[in-house]
Amino acid sequence: MAKAKKNSSVLTDESLNFFRNYINTPSPVGFEATGQRLWIDYIRSYVDDVFTDPYGTAVGVINPKAEFKVVIEAHVDEISWFVNYITNEGLLYLKRNGGVDHQIAPGQRVIIHGKKGPVKAVFGWPAIHTRISAPDKEPVAKIENLFLDCGARSKKELEDLGVRVGSVVTYRDGFDELANDYYIGRAFDNRVGGFMIAEVARLVKEANKKLPFGLYVINAVQEEIGLRGAEMIARRIKPNVAIITDVTHDTTTPMINKMIEGDTACGKGPSLSYGPAVHNKLLQLVEDVAEKANIPVQLRTVSRSTGTDTDSFAYANDGCPSVLISIPLRYMHTTVEMLHRSDIENTIRLMYETVLTLTPKTNLSYFS
Repeated sequence: MAKAKKNSSVLTDESLNFFRNYINTPSPVGFEATGQRLWIDYIRSYVDDVFTDPYGTAVGVINPKAEFKVVIEAHVDEISWFVNYITNEGLLYLKRNGGVDHQIAPGQRVIIHGKKGPVKAVFGWPAIHTRISAPDKEPVAKIENLFLDCGARSKKELEDLGVRVGSVVTYRDGFDELANDYYIGRAFDNRVGGFMIAEVARLVKEANKKLPFGLYVINAVQEEIGLRGAEMIARRIKPNVAIITDVTHDTTTPMINKMIEGDTACGKGPSLSYGPAVHNKLLQLVEDVAEKANIPVQLRTVSRSTGTDTDSFAYANDGCPSVLISIPLRYMHTTVEMLHRSDIENTIRLMYETVLTLTPKTNLSYFS
């Protein structure tokens, strides 16, 4: 694979400040409007038009009158919880909202998004002193035994706080920096993607590039519960080409089988996927762009679906040539998701250079 260029940072202090704020802004599945407002405010100066759809997917458009349409897309929603049942003692039991990992919940701090504003709470868990008498019967965290404690001691006190069945719950952990250019945070899956596509729009604007097509920068909702936002917006826009970015697993940590998950590592560049939904000629174009621009890439395979918004775009309408450019991530669907700054920069560069390479005359037919 190609070697990375030295000193090739594309990030600015302003863009990194936006990234921190964006990661720290809750945008749970079905309730993404707060994060979308922040994203729209950031991207607005880099595009010609902005619009949203009925469920909250946000789109920035460069050259909106062009007939040929190219999409770069990510999703804004994060996994979360719903309040499902309230006890007479003021404790709250939950349901998943997306693929949230119940095993990391005990002892975590959360925010309940109530009708009167945010309410702090914790996942309660019995003290170790109460469990040591039966070590062979240690309780395991399950949906049915996980509960929230916000300090209320009755249903009435919860009502006074604006908390009720249906209130959404997100973890409190936010953005931080570790050694050697690693970042950690909640919901890098996939707000890092929303950040990266916004940066592509910024680079196009600042370089004063005149694109021969309409570029649709899409931050979709509801990916985590079935790619729903992408499905809706793909039918509406009817793009000719789609470049999707999402996270993928860093497989170099313990308890991951490389024979099953492949060999992908943070810090070694974006990951390109092979699979039925990924258009082979478009993928080859991206690989050629990476080699020419000296951008390191990693390769992985997927099975019958990518599990990302790529699937919704690829099979929308009459079919849309689509490609998936993923960024390696450690500890997905936890509060300490981890990625490397160089991968952010190289993924932005790869999408940007690919956008500049495409034209309405790019031949993506398998039979010519």
